[in-house]
Amino acid sequence: MPPKVSAKGAKKAAKTVTKPKDGKKRKAHRKESYSVYIYRVLKQVHPDTGVSSKAMSIMNSFVNDVFERIAAEASRLAHYNKRSTISSREIQTAVRLILPGELAKHATFSMSKLMYESGEKIVQLSIVTC
Repeated sequence: MPPKVSAKGAKKAAKTVTKPKDGKKRKAHRKESYSVYIYRVLKQVHPDTGVSSKAMSIMNSFVNDVFERIAAEASRLAHYNKRSTISSREIQTAVRLILPGELAKHATFSMSKLMYESGEKIVQLSIVTC
């Protein structure tokens, strides 16, 4: 049974060392999660609030679930329209279909804003490099 990870342990990478048959030490595989990013957002919103490892695990599962739902719906939309590439349009439509009401509006607004800002940065980079 693997050891339980504390809230502080979620911030740091696991460095468990195993000894294989050939005698060389190897690091264990890293477990990918959104813990660091969830923690950063929490500190931006509520700087004096902490989060337990159980709550972090639940939040991580929630983010993974929403990500998978949006990806699956976007994939379905691309397939319906006979496209092999998922674009921001499919993602936006998938978000509108999956998230309810005001949450979908807020998410699509934030996405549009980020896309616009990243587009500006790309244009600025291309002007600087030319």
